[in-house]
Amino acid sequence: MKVNSETIDKIAHLARLEVQEDEKQGLLDDMNKILTFMDKLNEVDTQGIEPLVYLNDEVNVLREDEVKQEISTEIALKNAPKSDGKFFRVAKVINKA
Repeated sequence: MKVNSETIDKIAHLARLEVQEDEKQGLLDDMNKILTFMDKLNEVDTQGIEPLVYLNDEVNVLREDEVKQEISTEIALKNAPKSDGKFFRVAKVINKA
């Protein structure tokens, strides 16, 4: 497959890009090089090769969640400007209409 000027215009339109005429030749060359490289990759015999999902054999080790009381309510509310002893008190920010 070869990329031509019309293909560049169509891709630019779909990507909502404004491509100047003097930029088109560079884009044509680059896109054709990419497609040539992809054709070379398609020539490689991959029969019997399993698809690679991860680059290494590491297994993600997850730990169990543990509920911990890291900070008490009293300590959390200690520096609060306003509290009722159990919750933070804040100014009303939603008005019901």
